[in-house]
Amino acid sequence: MKGLKVAAGLLARLVEAEGRSFAPARYHDSFRGICSLASSISKPIDDDDLQSQVLVEGKAQFRTAILNRPSVLNALNLNMGSRLNNLYTSWEDDPDIGFVAMKGSGRAFCAGGDMVAVYHLLNQGKREACKDFFATLYQFIYLLGTYLKPQVALLNGVTMGGGAGVSIPSTFRLATERTIFATPETLLGFHPDAGASFYLSHLPGHLVEERLGNLITDDPSVIETSLEEYGDLVHPDSTSVIHRIEAVDKCFSHDTVEEIIDALETEASKTNDPWCNSTLRRLNECSPLSLKVSLRSIRDGRLQTLDQCLVREYRMSLQGMAQQDLREGVRARLVDKDLAPKWNPPRLGLVTEGMVDQYFSLLDGERDLELPIQQREAFT
Repeated sequence: MKGLKVAAGLLARLVEAEGRSFAPARYHDSFRGICSLASSISKPIDDDDLQSQVLVEGKAQFRTAILNRPSVLNALNLNMGSRLNNLYTSWEDDPDIGFVAMKGSGRAFCAGGDMVAVYHLLNQGKREACKDFFATLYQFIYLLGTYLKPQVALLNGVTMGGGAGVSIPSTFRLATERTIFATPETLLGFHPDAGASFYLSHLPGHLVEERLGNLITDDPSVIETSLEEYGDLVHPDSTSVIHRIEAVDKCFSHDTVEEIIDALETEASKTNDPWCNSTLRRLNECSPLSLKVSLRSIRDGRLQTLDQCLVREYRMSLQGMAQQDLREGVRARLVDKDLAPKWNPPRLGLVTEGMVDQYFSLLDGERDLELPIQQREAFT
């Protein structure tokens, strides 16, 4: 208990050092931020550079992992996933460490997985390296989801895709006025992964919202009290989706993407609501196959544990690497940036049930993701 109280005090100073009050995250419907990701550097990286991609700070009672690739909004790669796995495992085993934290360098927490690097690896025929990346990231997320010590994620900036995946399992997710939260994978011809089908499916209603300050420790008041003085009561403005929960639930409760879009069109025609119109525009920009795959994935996640979701998402990621849409989406959004992807199929009506079913099957010759479920109990 003494160690935890000392850690809580250090957490308060860590929060103060960030220099900002904490508030609920903004959920961004545009693609600014992730579109600025630069192409990954292809030259060899020495050991010092690899170590510097995840920095460590802190004292005996706590540790902070700092995601440190600011030029690409701290996008995650295989090296970072491996280093984070090793660091968090060692910190969990250290009895002197009371809690751990994660934050990002520069203007982002983490813009997700480095999909530009995945794109180039696939084009070079290095599929095994891509598999290693996804497996390592998902294994780290499982470690976070079953971690035995309190965790804090400081989401001070862009938080997208896999960045959400490595922060949502934390005991605390602390957002600032600079936080931009999104899961934009369908715009890349991919699917919400990194545990997204678990945490999105378990939120109330059909709205993605950040829940802050829910402790799951034996003594929740210790760290919570230290954070309360830094929190602000936030009143979302009139443009916030928070004020449209009824419309969101009505439109997104349908069983098919086509029905959801029809409901949004009906709502937009009745209300001329800018949120409905912008949501429709965004859905029309997404990969039709990815939309149908993602809807099923999130609905399936409602009845699955964290480990089951991650295993399924790994299967889906292997399938995604074999599909045209992933490479085409990354090319159009992040590489050539012509914003004109050629999806296959090009329309929702051409996406068959068989195509969606295939996305959830294990590719021939592949093995499922291995997780230590016997040693670490999964979330339900």
